[in-house]
Amino acid sequence: MKHYTKENFNLTKSVGFHLNKARNLVLMEMDAALKELDITAQQMGILLSLSRGTAATPFELSKLLVIDTGLMTRMLDKLEQKGLLARSRSLEDRRVVNLELTDKGRVVAQRIPEIAPEVLNARLKDFSKAEFDELLRLLDKFSA
Repeated sequence: MKHYTKENFNLTKSVGFHLNKARNLVLMEMDAALKELDITAQQMGILLSLSRGTAATPFELSKLLVIDTGLMTRMLDKLEQKGLLARSRSLEDRRVVNLELTDKGRVVAQRIPEIAPEVLNARLKDFSKAEFDELLRLLDKFSA
């Protein structure tokens, strides 16, 4: 089924507009909350992914977080400059770069779960449990 046509398309009423607006609001609020840790919301995703073992290379992070490799490299550079992660070449394949959190990076990653849920809960405060579950279901379906 086609939900949009050239006759009925309205930018500010489109799914893309609303998703982008919601994303921007959450990122802005998360960035403000994470300021005390000196990281951004996007950097948070990298640190949590590394700390939880869901990714260990720039390629895996790019794929998981849906971030292009150029932006990923720049974000990793910043995290490395802040002393939060270290890069090393794989011994098996020199083309592969492995990432590891430093001690400082692990401390920062451990603090994120104290901050991030508060930001999300504030944005979701008017949602019932059923609405929250439905929102997650629909977003999963949309992004599949």
